Amino acid sequence: MVERVRGLLRMAEDPAVTDAESQAFTAKAAELMTRHAIAEAEARAERGEAPDAINRMDYTVTGVGGHGKARVRALADIAAAYGCQSAVRGNNATNADRTIILVGTVDALEALRMLLPSISMQMEASARFMSSTHVSDIRELRNYTRSELETERKRYYRSFVRAYGQAVAERIRDFRARLQEAASHEGAEDSGGTGENGGVESSRGAELVLRDDVHRVSEEFQRQFPQLRKHRPERTHSAAGYRAGYRRGREAELGLGASVNAGGTSTLTEGE
Repeated sequence: MVERVRGLLRMAEDPAVTDAESQAFTAKAAELMTRHAIAEAEARAERGEAPDAINRMDYTVTGVGGHGKARVRALADIAAAYGCQSAVRGNNATNADRTIILVGTVDALEALRMLLPSISMQMEASARFMSSTHVSDIRELRNYTRSELETERKRYYRSFVRAYGQAVAERIRDFRARLQEAASHEGAEDSGGTGENGGVESSRGAELVLRDDVHRVSEEFQRQFPQLRKHRPERTHSAAGYRAGYRRGREAELGLGASVNAGGTSTLTEGE
């Protein structure tokens, strides 16, 4: 399964494929990894084995364009949707690279290690296209200086990236919840609702394992970072960039079935 996912992501990152093909390959990879993690939890619960180990992974985030903080926020949201917690090293306003330190289960970290580069590639491509379109549109409204247009482009880009990550994270949470619910429902049908080792008990065991993972990850994160200092949020914000980023993240082809609005809850209000 892992080799199949890697093959899909290699095709997704091939410059010869179209944007639609790239998104489709990444979508299938994301779906396989998510289903695999749920299935593994169920299998461990059914066999009475110990839960997945907790580990740590360092992930480098580029600061090119001065958008490093926005990228960190987006990717940290996505990692949190996989049940991971994160700290950041070197997260300043410069163009330098910074590092997200992720703490999570081995399965979750493996999924993120493979998926984050492809999701980032889609996010950055959308942000570049939409911010350029936005600047072209406002240039026609009045006579902006080059400096003003560049400032607006950066504000739009950063807001777009943050909202894109938020929307994708919501969809991942919703998809994982639906998979767990489906597994529980299928287990009930297979077992007829009874039986010592029936599907109901297996699915409930998997649910408890996944719930326990959250607590174990939190405990390990607190142990590694007992005095974590909060970084200041970015001051610049573009409502137009945020709306566009959220819509693009919600519509991105991720292999997660329906969008956030279909069965999930959107946090984008009418005023944003």
